[in-house]
Amino acid sequence: MQLAASHECSQPGFLVMALMCNSLSSISFLSCSATASNLDEALAFAQEIGKFPLIIRPAFTLGGTGGGISYNMEEFKLQVQAGIDASMTNQVLVEQSLIGWKEFELEVMRDLKDNCMIVCSIENVDPMGVHTGDSITVAPAQTLTDKEYQRLRDAAIAIIREMGVECGGSNVQMAINPEDGEVMIIEMNPRVSRSSALASKATGFPIAKMAAKLAVGYTLDQIPNDITQKTPASFEPSIDYIVTKIPKFAFEKFKGTKAELTTQMKSVGEVMAIGRTWQESLQKALRGMEAGLDGWSLSKGWKRLPKDQLMYKLRVPNPDRITIMKQAFEDGMTKEELFELTAIDPWWLAQLEELHNTEVWLHEQKLESLSADDMREIKSRGFSDAQIARATGSSMLAVRAYRKSLGVLPAYKRVDTCAAEFQADTPYMYSTYDGTCESTPTHHKKVLILGGGPNRIGQGIEFDYCCCHASFALRDEGFETIMMNCNPETVSTDYDTSSRLYFEPITVEDVLNVIDVERPDGVIVQFGGQTPLKISTALQKALDDNPIPAASGQGNVKIWGTQPDAIDEAEDRDRWMALLTRLNIKQPAGTSPRQLKSILTSQCWLISIWTGPLSWMWMRCVISKATLSSAELWSTLSRLVCTAVIVRAVYPHRPSPARLWTSSGIGQPRWQRH
Repeated sequence: MQLAASHECSQPGFLVMALMCNSLSSISFLSCSATASNLDEALAFAQEIGKFPLIIRPAFTLGGTGGGISYNMEEFKLQVQAGIDASMTNQVLVEQSLIGWKEFELEVMRDLKDNCMIVCSIENVDPMGVHTGDSITVAPAQTLTDKEYQRLRDAAIAIIREMGVECGGSNVQMAINPEDGEVMIIEMNPRVSRSSALASKATGFPIAKMAAKLAVGYTLDQIPNDITQKTPASFEPSIDYIVTKIPKFAFEKFKGTKAELTTQMKSVGEVMAIGRTWQESLQKALRGMEAGLDGWSLSKGWKRLPKDQLMYKLRVPNPDRITIMKQAFEDGMTKEELFELTAIDPWWLAQLEELHNTEVWLHEQKLESLSADDMREIKSRGFSDAQIARATGSSMLAVRAYRKSLGVLPAYKRVDTCAAEFQADTPYMYSTYDGTCESTPTHHKKVLILGGGPNRIGQGIEFDYCCCHASFALRDEGFETIMMNCNPETVSTDYDTSSRLYFEPITVEDVLNVIDVERPDGVIVQFGGQTPLKISTALQKALDDNPIPAASGQGNVKIWGTQPDAIDEAEDRDRWMALLTRLNIKQPAGTSPRQLKSILTSQCWLISIWTGPLSWMWMRCVISKATLSSAELWSTLSRLVCTAVIVRAVYPHRPSPARLWTSSGIGQPRWQRH
C-alpha cells in the first residue's frame, strides 16, 4: 500500500505535518506538498505540480485563517501572499488539491505499552474542499467497504506509532479517491481536537478523560469502561446507531462575507443527533438547528431559487446546500445530476432521494388514512410530527394525538459503546422508532432541564453553565435530574452531569415525548437561553390541553419558575410596551410598523430594528435617518426588515418585526400600528 500525505483541511498542525512527512517516508508514505517562505518558492512548487486547483495553508493559524483554494495563477499569487502575511512564521504550505475525494477521520488512542485502538470513524458528507468543521459529518463511516476501513485503520495506527505519540489520543484525517481507491493522509493532530469531543459524545467513550489517565501511567486494559463497567477501555467502541453533526453558520452577522465554504473554517457552532438510520439522525439534526426547519423539508419562508442560481449553489459548497438539494429534487433533478454538480457520494444522494419520495407520497395522503405501519415507517425515517402535519394538512398536535392513538411511540435506546453486547449502566439515551424502549424511569421526584441547543461560538457557554449547576443543585436537594440537549460540545451533555441524559433536539414534539416517558414533577426552561424559551408557550399549551400526571404522584407535570406567558410578555416588544404603559413607567415613544413605506414616511429619526425577540439571530440595529440618504436608508431597512419578516414567518405569534423610536426621547408612547 502506498499512501500520499497532503492537506485539505486547515488546522494548526503545520509543523506537525512537516515532521509527519519526514516520518512517513520510512513507511512508504509520499508527500505532495511543500513549504514556501516567499512567492517565488510557492510559484516554483506550483510549476512542479503543473495544474490547479492548489491549496494554500498558512503556518500557525487557527481554523485555516489566511488559507484557501486557488483555481488560477492570479488567485494563487494573492492567496500565497495573504497566507504569508497571516502566518506568524511567514510560511505557507502549498499542496495539490484533492477536491472531490471522500474525506474521513479516525480517532486513535495509544498507551505506554503500545496498545492502540480506534475510538470512532467519522465520514464527511461533503467531498474534499470543505473544511471538516464546516461539513456535515457522520459516525461511523457509511460508504467504506470493510477492506477500505481496515486500510485506514492500519494507516492511522502506523502514523500514531511513527509520530511518537506514546500515550493519549490523536486525530488522523484521510481521503480516498472514489474512482480508484487511492488513499492520501490529509492531516494528523497529535492531540484531542474538536472532532474528539464529537467522537466522545457519539460513542460514549470519554477520550479526554482516558487520555488524562494514560498520561499518569495507566494502560488501556487497566481502565474500566465507564458505561459498561464490564469491559476495559481497550475494547474498541462498537455502535449500532448513526450520529450526524451539522455545522451552524452566522454569515448575517458578518457583512461582506461570502456565504461559500472552502478550506477556511467559517461555522460558529454545531448540532448533533442520533438515530438508527442516517435518514433519521439527519432529520433530527436539521430540526434541532433552530433554522426554521422541521426536518429535510423546505421551510414555509423558503424562496425558491431560479435555475441558474440553483445550479450555482449546488456546485459551490455553501451552508444551505443540503436544503437546496431538496428543492433540486422537487424541481425534478435526479441523483445522478446532483452527483455531477456536488460530487457528494451517490449513497448519500440515494438516501436523500428516498426521503424526498417518502414526502411526495405523504403529500398525497390524509392523516386518518395512515395506518400504524405507515406511521411507524415514516417516523423511522426521521419525519417530525410537524412535517407530517404540513404534508397532510393538519396540526402538529393533531398528528401527535393520532400517532399515539395508533400506538406509534418513540423507543429510547442507550448509548452503550458495545452495540448492546453488554448491559449499559450509564443512562445516556436517544430516541428512535425501532424496537423496545430501554429507558427505565423511576417514580422519584425529578426535574427535566432543557439545554441550550446548538453550540455557538460566543453564545451558549453561560446557558450550559446554568443548566449544569441547576442539575448539581437539584441533585443535592434529592431530585433526579434529567438533561435534554443536542449540543456535543458542552458539559451538560456529559453523561455524568445529570441522573439521565436524553440527546434530543429541543422541539415541542421531542420534549413532550421525553415528558411522556419520564413524567417529571417540573420542567425548567429558563436556563437554556432562547432555545427552550421560544417553545415554552406551545409547551405550556400542550400540557394544559392534555395534563400528564407526574411519576412521583404529586400532581401533574408543570413548567417551573417564571411562567411562559410572563416570559412572552417580557420578550414581545408590543406586550412589553403595553405593560410599561399600564404601570405608568416612562419609555421611548415608538411605533410598530409592518411595511418599509410606513417607516420611511414616519417622523422618527432613530430606527431600532429588533429581528425577532425569540429568533435564532437576536439582532438589534439602530439607524439614523438624519445621516443616511433615502437610497441608503431604503437598502439598509430592506435587508433588516426582510430578515425580521422571515423570523415572523417562523414564529407567527410574534406580532411586529420592527419598532421605531422617535426623537422625543423618554416620554409616553405613541402607540400606533401601520
